[in-house]
Amino acid sequence: MHGFRPIRSLLATALVLVGLAAAPAAAQAHASPTGQTPPTAERVCSQPADPLQAACGAMIRTDVKPLTSLRPGATPAGLSPLDISRAYNLSGRHGDGRTVAITVAFHHPNLESDLAVYRRQFHLPPCTTASGCLRVINQRGGTTLPAAVAPSWSLEEALDVDAVSAACPDCRILVVETDDNYLSNLLAGVDQAVAQGAKFLSNSWLLREVPFETAFDFHFSRNPGVVFAFASGDAGGVPVYPSSSPYVTSVGGTSLLPAHNQRGFVESAWRGTGCGCSAFEPKPAFQHDSICPNSRTTADASAVADPATGLAVYTTTPALGWAVVGGTSLSTPLMAGMYALAGKPAPGTFPNTYPYAHPQDFHDITTGMAGAFSAVPGYDAPTGIGTPDGVRGLQDPIGRWNSTAGASS
Repeated sequence: MHGFRPIRSLLATALVLVGLAAAPAAAQAHASPTGQTPPTAERVCSQPADPLQAACGAMIRTDVKPLTSLRPGATPAGLSPLDISRAYNLSGRHGDGRTVAITVAFHHPNLESDLAVYRRQFHLPPCTTASGCLRVINQRGGTTLPAAVAPSWSLEEALDVDAVSAACPDCRILVVETDDNYLSNLLAGVDQAVAQGAKFLSNSWLLREVPFETAFDFHFSRNPGVVFAFASGDAGGVPVYPSSSPYVTSVGGTSLLPAHNQRGFVESAWRGTGCGCSAFEPKPAFQHDSICPNSRTTADASAVADPATGLAVYTTTPALGWAVVGGTSLSTPLMAGMYALAGKPAPGTFPNTYPYAHPQDFHDITTGMAGAFSAVPGYDAPTGIGTPDGVRGLQDPIGRWNSTAGASS
């Protein structure tokens, strides 16, 4: 099987959506107006029993009914690209045609047409295969795409391309669809994206940590000058791999709500965020926190992930239409898109270290918690350095200053 199971709950009858597993209590949103029923969400992919099979990290709101179509002039529920731009101070920033690559398992048969609907709805420029803006390849670099379609992973893929579009509307998008969700094939997809020249990779998939995970870190360590953004997971204070690798940007999650302040939003740590102390990865030289004195701490930085404050996403595989989707599967492609807005990483450097040199260029998240880890002033496990305030914090500060980023201290 493909690491997903038949849905139970309301979507079973309304949407025929395969692949959702009930969300843990940590995934239930807590940011709701007084007197209203709190938003609810479900995982899109269940965690496979095989430790070398990955799960996608997307979560869908179940209290918001998906809409197969919108009335003229109507707006779908969920955050829009304009909301993302305002929340993270991205107005006037340009990707200048830089490519953001997405690695994902299985095939989404309607990806291009669904992306076109999303981008038209929000008045973004078209991104098509004919123009070269959108490319979809297999893990070997060819155009014969996987035969297998797993609806759960298709929803993940739709979230990824929509989120990249929201953060960086003029970026090119390369999607690498792998044969299945085994780690070996997903890492082959990562390698293929690098071979295609991509400098910004979004990876919204994850595995439980295992003792031999460091054996796979070379896929990232041998490629300095490339952004490897990985979802920190959605298990509420539990780290996951590859997010725990010291060579990747571990992207945590927040809840993002409108507010009557200068920014227009207020942000807190999302309690579903995966984070904490790796059981197997050593402390990298660029981290100096006391949270995990001898091991890698996740996350590095964060963006909105709470499905209660999730992104409006459009997909016809599964047959949803417009839905509200979150998880660190949302914050990760947003972060990859923001890295692309910041410009090409410096050769020989590890971009996951950049935020640590620019704490003043991030919104410091000081409220909320995930598992046993609280958001506090300065660095913390659930949100890392914080969320981007513009893109300066995602730029190399002084050339090759951190060329030994992955080395343990």
